[in-house]
Amino acid sequence: MTVTPLDPRSLPPWAGELTSLRHDEPTGTWSVIAVHSTRLGPAVGGTRAMVYPSLPAAVADARRLAGAMTLKVAVAGLPMGGGKSVLALPAARHRLDDATWRRALEVHARHIELLRGTYWTGPDIGTDTADMDVLRRHTTYAFGRAEADGGSGTSAEATAVGVVAAVRAAAREAGHPGLAGLRILVQGLGAVGMRVARAMAAAGARLLVADVDPARVAMAVGLAAAVEVVAPEEVVRTPCDVLVPCAVGGLIDARVARTLPAGAVVGGANNVLADDEAADVLAARGAVVAPDFVANAGGAIHLVGREVLGWSAERVRERAEAIEGTLAEIFADARARGVGSVRAALERAERSLTVEPAA
Repeated sequence: MTVTPLDPRSLPPWAGELTSLRHDEPTGTWSVIAVHSTRLGPAVGGTRAMVYPSLPAAVADARRLAGAMTLKVAVAGLPMGGGKSVLALPAARHRLDDATWRRALEVHARHIELLRGTYWTGPDIGTDTADMDVLRRHTTYAFGRAEADGGSGTSAEATAVGVVAAVRAAAREAGHPGLAGLRILVQGLGAVGMRVARAMAAAGARLLVADVDPARVAMAVGLAAAVEVVAPEEVVRTPCDVLVPCAVGGLIDARVARTLPAGAVVGGANNVLADDEAADVLAARGAVVAPDFVANAGGAIHLVGREVLGWSAERVRERAEAIEGTLAEIFADARARGVGSVRAALERAERSLTVEPAA
């Protein structure tokens, strides 16, 4: 098999520190590691496993997500930098046999080990705690292993706690004193999205759900007496008080933002906004935006807090819930200066990158 080298000219400019690629011919898998910043400490970011249309697309995704991680850990006050890795698979994960998948993970682990602690990883879309157990057998630098294997377990719960806190803050900023009776649309019903949907139902919201997996939708329908199912392609056209994207990023570009019928957007997924203009359009229309790198930082708080800083589960939960207060400060700053909340959050992250974080 002939592997065509990646031409750097096929990629947009990037301000990150390092991009490392490794190809495994037997499995046809590319391991891509992007380190955006080590200013505050070793870079941390999950391993995403999926099929990409091309190698440049995989590299671009890793770089984009790594930049978001830099912002996320900076705003969260964690002593880590931002990175991300992707496994660009030759076929969907469920179509790979166990031996192929295990080899892909082992090759990725050795790739991580070559960076000697510059980059640490954890679970992301397409990977879980069992996969982190495999990685840890071949590299020191893997978070999120199963508790039975000495790790801190899944970060999904802490992520969801933070997203729910962000929903409360965004709803309040949009003029709603509580969540009861609000039309809240949760897109993506995976480990985080399902937890968020359950919390919204418990809070008395009018729950709307969307997912490409009918089984997940059926499970969500049982969360409340009346749950409205939205077709995935109709998410950005369905009126709601709060839209909570918890699937893959890039849902809202500038074109979608001009007509999005949502009073608030809370980024449960990474890189929800596909371009910078989308944030400006939403701000001009008066829509409240809880930036994803603030709203979904609970997972990073869990992994770094438990496995680097030695925090208890209770302290991790407190820090995830504190996202509500962080967003309230960001919203207040944005209002006072007449700028959008995304810009205010970005500037807060940039300020954080100039000082040492609190432990």
